[in-house]
Amino acid sequence: MARIKPFRGIRPRPDLASKVACRPYDVLDTEEARGEAEGQPHSYLRVVKPEIGFPPGQDPYAPVVYAKADAEFRRLLAEGVMRRDEKPCLYIYAQELNGRRQTGLAACVSAEDYTSGVILKHELTRPDKEDDRLRHILATKLHAEPVFFTYRAEAAARRRIQEITAGRPDNDFVAPDGVRHLLWVANDARWMEDVVAIFAKIPRFYIADGHHRSAASARAARELAGQGLPEAAWFLAVIFPHDELHIFDYNRVVSELGGRSPAEFLAALGKDFDIQPLARAEKPGAPRRFSLYIAGSWHRLILKSFAAASDPVANLDVSLLARHVLEPLLGITDQRRDKRMDFVGGIRGLEELARRVDSGKARAAFAMHPVSLEELMKVSDAGFIMPPKSTWFEPKLRSGLVVHAIE
Repeated sequence: MARIKPFRGIRPRPDLASKVACRPYDVLDTEEARGEAEGQPHSYLRVVKPEIGFPPGQDPYAPVVYAKADAEFRRLLAEGVMRRDEKPCLYIYAQELNGRRQTGLAACVSAEDYTSGVILKHELTRPDKEDDRLRHILATKLHAEPVFFTYRAEAAARRRIQEITAGRPDNDFVAPDGVRHLLWVANDARWMEDVVAIFAKIPRFYIADGHHRSAASARAARELAGQGLPEAAWFLAVIFPHDELHIFDYNRVVSELGGRSPAEFLAALGKDFDIQPLARAEKPGAPRRFSLYIAGSWHRLILKSFAAASDPVANLDVSLLARHVLEPLLGITDQRRDKRMDFVGGIRGLEELARRVDSGKARAAFAMHPVSLEELMKVSDAGFIMPPKSTWFEPKLRSGLVVHAIE
């Protein structure tokens, strides 16, 4: 069963929360982060993207950069921008986007549960990205950003969380991207005991976003074991009920057509797909349908034949596209590493797919039907791994609203 515990969170002063909180480290490149932090001395980007404190060209993985992250965090503490709660708490974190709210519990989760499979993953991790987050944890002695978890919705947990959200939030602001962020601090001992007991009955957590941070946290727990740092055995997560989350499509663009002209490529697709021209851009309305943008026009692709497999990964649209298009027609067998392929999060819209093709950066773009939460959990429960870039969760968690210190 899943384990959680309260912790003494480190949080920005309420009047500075909107100035501190930032987008996660992995959704911005260095120059984007530099631009967002410009003129914002309290931006938490200085902690999670510390290379922005150096001139352009600085190696972001040099030891001096991780030391800079530690120094920037200690500066925020010394200046009183961020403060540590006096006693362990749990935190309720809600986000609102386009009239929809998702509400999660921010708590410490067990690194051992990740290792033992109580916390389930659906993506592979890259060693270099794991190493980066591990070095960040070891240098700062922080779990600087929460991992995004989900669980099968549980009525008792929802009722107890609603008791807190009925009150006034400690933080409430709208970020520049239009997402509203609300945070409540829950420090009643009896309430926390009850919530910990409720979550102890939940059989497993699922990683929605943050596979590298989870893996790095588990590695840090092993490296720091026996050093008198018991908090290293736990890491920070925000845990949302599955029925409040929304997965966006994660679309594909390819830079070549396997030596074919657009007309020849469409003809080759006709073997496995019914192809219908579209007057305008249209997202696929159901599984086993794709929207293709090529040579200035949109087309609907409907898979002609489908037989459900026992392997839940084989039934995903991202797998079907690979099996019927990417591998046989383009020779793309490793989506993770093949440089002829790129991925575009659905939050950017179909316009971005057309822009990539019209600009010449891509030859064709495939708009996907999004993976469902049920599919994600089914794959994770079976111990399987999805193809890379199968899920895009939005809104992203804001970093810096609450931090877990190992020391």
